[in-house]
Amino acid sequence: MTIKAVIFDMGGVLVRTENREPRAALGLRFDKTYNELDGIVFGNKSSGRASRGEISAREHMLHVMRTLGLPETDQAIIDFRAEFFGGDKVDYEMIAEIDGLRPQYKTALLSNAWDDLRGLLVDTWKIDHAFDHLTISAEVRIAKPDAGIYTFTLEKLGVAPEEAVFVDDFIENIEAARALGMRGIHFQERDAAMNELRGLLK
Repeated sequence: MTIKAVIFDMGGVLVRTENREPRAALGLRFDKTYNELDGIVFGNKSSGRASRGEISAREHMLHVMRTLGLPETDQAIIDFRAEFFGGDKVDYEMIAEIDGLRPQYKTALLSNAWDDLRGLLVDTWKIDHAFDHLTISAEVRIAKPDAGIYTFTLEKLGVAPEEAVFVDDFIENIEAARALGMRGIHFQERDAAMNELRGLLK
């Protein structure tokens, strides 16, 4: 079946931690390794609840502040996030290539993310123009690898699973997409993933 849509994950794909030093240095201040600090922000029930829209991003970050013994203020959250995400970069070259797929192909973002992501996409990074649709897990209250979030995105794009390609850095999310009939590209390195995508679109 002809491919009509390409769907991309965000974290680890379009926005990647290119420099681990800011996060590692921040972790040392709390006697935490890089992975331990990463787990406090991302690898816990609070983060999962925020990704499913059960609590807000701010509520989750207040949990992080309490865990680390930091002041539970908006400014403390802003300062912590600035350091924690200091090594993260938006891949604008990749965004430009995605934008170039249109209008021949429909494009979408499908991200497990908190309820503050849309503001970042639209106001801070200004990359929403590259996508016909944005699926943010906190907004739809379903998270990958739940099949519902894939079918929701496909319905918004108006395509069948067999007509879509999904790019994600977590293999379990790719396997879930493939189980529905979508084609999946496991993102491990940008050039390899984009070359694989170009091959499929030929």
